[in-house]
Amino acid sequence: MKYYKNILETIGDTPLIKLNKISNLIESSVFVKVESFNPGNSVKDRMAVKMIEDAEKDGRLKPGGTIVEGTSGNTGMGLALAAIVKGYKLICVSNDKQSKEKFDVLRAMGAEVVVCPTDVEADDPRSYYSVSKKISEETKNSWYVNQYDNPSNTIAHYESTGPEIWKQTNGKIDHFVVGVGTGGTISGVGKYLKEMKPSVKIWGIDTYGSVFKKYHETGIFDEKEIYPYSTEGIGEDILPKNVDFEVIDHFEKVTDKDAALYTRKLAKEEGIFAGNSCGAAIAGMIQLKSNFKKGQVVVVLLHDSGSRYIGKIYNDEWMKDKGFI
Repeated sequence: MKYYKNILETIGDTPLIKLNKISNLIESSVFVKVESFNPGNSVKDRMAVKMIEDAEKDGRLKPGGTIVEGTSGNTGMGLALAAIVKGYKLICVSNDKQSKEKFDVLRAMGAEVVVCPTDVEADDPRSYYSVSKKISEETKNSWYVNQYDNPSNTIAHYESTGPEIWKQTNGKIDHFVVGVGTGGTISGVGKYLKEMKPSVKIWGIDTYGSVFKKYHETGIFDEKEIYPYSTEGIGEDILPKNVDFEVIDHFEKVTDKDAALYTRKLAKEEGIFAGNSCGAAIAGMIQLKSNFKKGQVVVVLLHDSGSRYIGKIYNDEWMKDKGFI
């Protein structure tokens, strides 16, 4: 019999799919690494399991313990899968910008969900960063994951996502495009690809309201760059330790509207039902098209599934309220 011992063994080996319509104005061949094929429907499954396993090894996470994390939803789902298989409790702390579907899924998988306000400073005691730390300090036998600064996040992608892309492209990849949030995916994949082929360009997709692009270009952390935005899963108002700015060649900012519209285009033109940050990555790739030459290979990583955004991106009323359609 051929089978998996548990759901965690199905993580990884996601498909690389050629774009055929959205990329028709680009001379290079464009492929997407579709991470919604993971069991938790996002790229975050990879690092969630890696962070837990590393914490088990060094004793930070003990049997019967409680896992606490600040998450926009996708990391929480990956943690939930691992918590179920390994016998842990899970408390996810998030912000009220995230789609209701993300919270519903987490609760369905047995997680406790605490929702915090979005429009507060990162160091405000009400922020989801602060609340998650406080809960972990007050909960007996708990472990605070801290995906933003946890090195296992980056290592997971250096060990799995990067090698997969290299193998799937037969080493012919020239450009890697991906949205940046915690920084683990771009830093881990970017480090691996540049070690294998130093000429590979690593393009980070950012959003308006985030600090990444200006900091990368000037070294200045400018709080004036921080303001609310609707795009989920990318951009930050902090500088996570997992963002290796030296690996990243350039940050490209994408508007909330373009991110939303290109998410829909992926579904309607390519049949790929993807999440909000995936649309941002595709829109950013289109904006960067002058950098892609004939005969080159471009890979765009698509973080998650559209199922988490039914009430927003795929809802006409929400899109109209935002002025996107």
